Amino acid sequence: PSIDEHIRLVWDIQHLAFQADITRVSALMFARDESSTSYPESGTNTANHGASHHGEDDKRREDWAKINRYWMRTFAGFLKKLKDTPDGDGKTLLDNTLVIYGSPMGNSNVHNHKRCPLFFAGHAGGALKGNMHIKAADGTPMANAMLGALRSVGLDLNTFGDSNAIMDLNKASEATVA
Repeated sequence: PSIDEHIRLVWDIQHLAFQADITRVSALMFARDESSTSYPESGTNTANHGASHHGEDDKRREDWAKINRYWMRTFAGFLKKLKDTPDGDGKTLLDNTLVIYGSPMGNSNVHNHKRCPLFFAGHAGGALKGNMHIKAADGTPMANAMLGALRSVGLDLNTFGDSNAIMDLNKASEATVA
């Protein structure tokens, strides 16, 4: 199958596993960072790694943007399936799940690992309010957000990776309402 079919099938399998309560933990990595995988459905045949190292070239930057928009479209489709699937007590799978989408690069063109984007979706069974945009202070380890997420799903951890604090993913002082 095409890479698009493959990704959608993996999202479908994850959705079914959540729906059947086989697991509520899964992962999907679109491509290794150095992958030469291309995503024709994105509107470009430029390989993932080549596009990410755009060298400030406008055409390659647009290709990188197309790939990222494509990934977000497929992710949005997965989130919609979770939102449209009942999960008891008038809630949905998305209400009872925490889904994290992110990147290990803030600026892949220069291998910058600062200000890496993270997107949290779902309410983790009511533990997360949602509808917030949190901008962490410069220098905040990504692990602080991950530690906050792990605690929101019931893990009583005080540290994770290089964390130096627990980011409260519901705290208004760290967030602005979207």
